[in-house]
Amino acid sequence: MNNSSVQLNSNYHILVTGGAGFIGSNLCEALIKNGNKVTCLDNFATGKRENIATLMNNPKFNLIEGDIRNLADCQKACEGVDYILHQAALGSVPRSINDPITSNDVNVSGFLNMLVAARDAQIKRFVYAASSSTYGDSKSLPKVEDIIGKPLSPYAITKYVNELYADIFSKTYDLETIGLRYFNVFGRKQDPNGAYAAVIPKFVMQLMNHESPVINGDGSYSRDFTYIDNVIQMNLRAISTSNKEAVNTVYNVAYGERTDLKELVSLLKEYLSDFDAVIKQVEIKYGPKRQGDVPHSLASIDKAKNFLGYDPLYNIEAGLKEAVKWYWKNLK
Repeated sequence: MNNSSVQLNSNYHILVTGGAGFIGSNLCEALIKNGNKVTCLDNFATGKRENIATLMNNPKFNLIEGDIRNLADCQKACEGVDYILHQAALGSVPRSINDPITSNDVNVSGFLNMLVAARDAQIKRFVYAASSSTYGDSKSLPKVEDIIGKPLSPYAITKYVNELYADIFSKTYDLETIGLRYFNVFGRKQDPNGAYAAVIPKFVMQLMNHESPVINGDGSYSRDFTYIDNVIQMNLRAISTSNKEAVNTVYNVAYGERTDLKELVSLLKEYLSDFDAVIKQVEIKYGPKRQGDVPHSLASIDKAKNFLGYDPLYNIEAGLKEAVKWYWKNLK
C-alpha cells in the first residue's frame, strides 16, 4: 500500500464506523500501520470479524460492538476521539428497493446519531462515505460535484440526505465535515457472497468456480471503478488537510476513467487465467437490466486534486491485478 505521500499525525485517535466492513477494515489497517489509535464501531450486520482479526491484539485498536441506530453506542464510540471516518451504512441499491425502511434507519437516522455524537464530543472533523448514486438521473459526464440529478433509488436518497445533514451541521454547529462520494470501490476484503455482493468480487468468484457471470443488460453500462488504496489515500487526505477552504464540502473519489461491464469481465478473465487457464473459456451470460441502475458513471476528480492533492495511484488494470491476486490467495 502506497499512501506515503499523505502526512498523517500518528497521535490522532480516529473512530472508524463500520470498521469491520470492506472499506472500514482497510482504513483501520492503514491507520494502525501509521501508528494511530483506532476505535472501530460495528454491529456486524455486514461487517466481518475476519476483516479485523489481525488487529484484535494490537494495543492501539479498540473494537466497540454497537449500532449507529443507538445514540448511546455512538456517544460511547466518540469518547476521546479526534476524527471520525464514518463508513457504517447499508449499501446496495437493490437492498434499498427491497427494504427501504431499514436502509433509511441505518443510513439516515444512524448518520444523524453520529453527527450529534460527533458534535457533542467536539470532534475535530467528521469525514463520511457519500455516494456516486447521488448523481441520480443527471446525464452530464463526467460527474462534477455541484451538478446532481434526482435520485433513482431509496439508497441514493439516503446518501443525499447525509450530505444535506452534514452541510447543516457544519453551518449550524461549526462541525467540520467532508463527504467522499465513492465511485464503485473494489479490492481486497470485498465480500463475494450474499444477495447484494458487488459486481467485481461476485464475478471473480464465479470465474474461479468456472461458472458463467451474468451481466445485467447488454454489457454497455459503464462505471468509474475505484481501487481501495485510492479510497484510503482520499480518507487520509480528508483528515490531514489543514486547508480551511477544503472542508465542509463533498468530493468525488474515483480514478477518472470508465470501464464498461463487457470490458471488465474480459480483464478479469485475462488476469484470472494466469492462475487457471480454463477461466479463459468460461462463457459470459446476459440478464435483464437492474432497476435503479445508472447507465454510465464517470467522475471528475479535479476538485479532489485541487483542494486535497488527491493523486490516485491505481487505475482499473492495476487495481484488478491486485484484487485478483488477493482473491486467489484468500478464497481459492
